[in-house]
Amino acid sequence: MTNRQILQAMSGLMAGMFVAILAGTVVANALPTIIADLEASQSSYTWVVTAELLAMTATVPLWGKLSDLFDKKLLLQLSLGMFVVGSLLAGFSHDVELLILSRVVQGIGAGGLTALAQVVMAAIIPPRRLGKYAGIFGAVFAIGTVAGPLVGGVLVDTSWLGWRWCFFIGVPFALLAIALLQRTLRLPAVARREVKIDFLGAFLIVAGVCALLIWVTLAGNEFDWASWQTAALTGAGVLLLVAAVFVEARTAEPVIPLGIFRNRTVTLTTVASLLVGVAMFGGTVFLSQYFQVSLGKSPTVAGLMSLPMILGLLVSSTVAGQVISKTGVWKRYLVAGAVIMTVGLGLLSTIDADTSFTLLSAYMAVLGIGVGMLMQNLVLAAQNDVPASELGAATSVLSFFRSMGGTIGTSVLGAILANRVASEITKGLDAAGIPAGGDGGGENSVPDMSTLPEPVRQIVEHAYGVATADLFLIATPCALLALLTVVFIKEKPLKTTSGMERLAEEAATATETDKTAVGS
Repeated sequence: MTNRQILQAMSGLMAGMFVAILAGTVVANALPTIIADLEASQSSYTWVVTAELLAMTATVPLWGKLSDLFDKKLLLQLSLGMFVVGSLLAGFSHDVELLILSRVVQGIGAGGLTALAQVVMAAIIPPRRLGKYAGIFGAVFAIGTVAGPLVGGVLVDTSWLGWRWCFFIGVPFALLAIALLQRTLRLPAVARREVKIDFLGAFLIVAGVCALLIWVTLAGNEFDWASWQTAALTGAGVLLLVAAVFVEARTAEPVIPLGIFRNRTVTLTTVASLLVGVAMFGGTVFLSQYFQVSLGKSPTVAGLMSLPMILGLLVSSTVAGQVISKTGVWKRYLVAGAVIMTVGLGLLSTIDADTSFTLLSAYMAVLGIGVGMLMQNLVLAAQNDVPASELGAATSVLSFFRSMGGTIGTSVLGAILANRVASEITKGLDAAGIPAGGDGGGENSVPDMSTLPEPVRQIVEHAYGVATADLFLIATPCALLALLTVVFIKEKPLKTTSGMERLAEEAATATETDKTAVGS
């Protein structure tokens, strides 16, 4: 394919990816208003956030495996269709139960988009040329990430629109993506053998992952980390996943082929993706709260304040991708990205309620540059080193573990944040001689700063500043472990044939082998 044809084919993929990112970020600043309008509880707040993430994370491996067996274009359009249905249900919801259900449907669709967009890219673009196009996807990721909270804040603050448009706004983009994919994406038909879908393995994987994700999401908030609920959920999750491994090892068409973990590159990039998820998403997801509570900014301004990190990510992913495509050398950018990400997290661990925006912007830009060089190129390294028939499985495994790392990081660090905030507020109130109560420092609530008296407001601002810095300090060792993992990845020359071409070659080789065996 020429560059023009690739860019045309990618237009639908980029629109779809933008939709998936927007779905996860647009509600960030709108949720307090949504929950209040639907008269829902704090636990419902948690479920509206986690339902989409749970569904997306749990279904990514299934979409990846399906892409190895069936028409990738049709699967992409199906995932976009599910996203449209989920968005319309969410926008028209009049109770929180329907909203949570709609977020599950959205999450399943977003899981398909997350896995399939990268799989299709690898199918039509050789690894040697993939870097510069992956950089474009990094730019889309950056724009969607910064636009989501900003757009959500503006929609909520605009009286004639309101929070329902946080869900409706993604529908035109999804419909546009479906139309663009139909018009521009041309994947050659490849002969497929007759296959059987491993429904039992799929069920066990989804059930086991959901049990563990529900545990890390609710532990520390709805129940204690050391409790019977923890024992029940972790025990059930581990047993289900052990059963899944047993089934996957014995089925002809496993959802996650265990054999791919014999590949050193796949194993190391998977571990690195998990650690990047914990460090990156677990730390940065609380920045918006820090901007609003500790620095006293509005939801719209809080969305704009994350621009330095997003711009750093955009520039570094684009430039690194272009250089990798030109030179064919990629490991040095993984290592450099991991080093810079670790430094960025370390710098952010020094912030407090009095940190200047100039210094904060510099720290966020450093983190963004590191993540931009590292995150997308981990996928490139894995895709370059697996057979074309396993591209979908390998890609989805990396996306799955990155999402799972983000969920674990967000949940665990969220619990740490709540405890540290409560501790700092109590300590500050005692030191100031102010009786505790009504300070908004509860574990499950974000205080309304406008209602607090000045002495209490300063104590709460300080508490959130200190607690947020602690999160980055805890995330820094995870980034350091990701660096050590990346160092052991062996650099291999980037292939010059696309996934579809390699698949045809593998099929032809298999046919020749069969003919030789019959002849002998």
